[in-house]
Amino acid sequence: MDDPEIWRWVWIVLAAAFFAGEMTTPGSFFLLPFAIGAAVAGILAFAGVSVAVEAVVFLVVSVLVFAGMRPLARRLDQGGATEGIGSRRLIGQVATVLEPIPAGSHELGLVRVHREEWRAEVIGGVALEVGATVQVVAQQGTRLVVSPNPKEA
Repeated sequence: MDDPEIWRWVWIVLAAAFFAGEMTTPGSFFLLPFAIGAAVAGILAFAGVSVAVEAVVFLVVSVLVFAGMRPLARRLDQGGATEGIGSRRLIGQVATVLEPIPAGSHELGLVRVHREEWRAEVIGGVALEVGATVQVVAQQGTRLVVSPNPKEA
């Protein structure tokens, strides 16, 4: 197995296998560093470098890329808390009033939560003007129920 011709293809196949595994496995870039390391070792194999050097380069490049990608993977993994899923995900979030919300029951205005716009009604009998911040307390179908943000009161 010391034949350099064989190792050229071993590294290329390993790189392809690690890359395919990365594409089909949910997670945070666990196999990609090994794919990059194998690809670099494969390039060196085609350049005529010894198998021992190729193996060391594979390990060193894989470890360096793995260490370099951890901050990126950690940042991408931070999806936020998952307490609210589906229709409950907006409860407790802060929203901004885009259209005035009258004080009457079932009178609707418009609010923005993150990047989404929702029809909303207010509880507490207080009319809300454009620009006010509110807190989502419930979701009823396609509308939100909001209360004046306690930080503003």
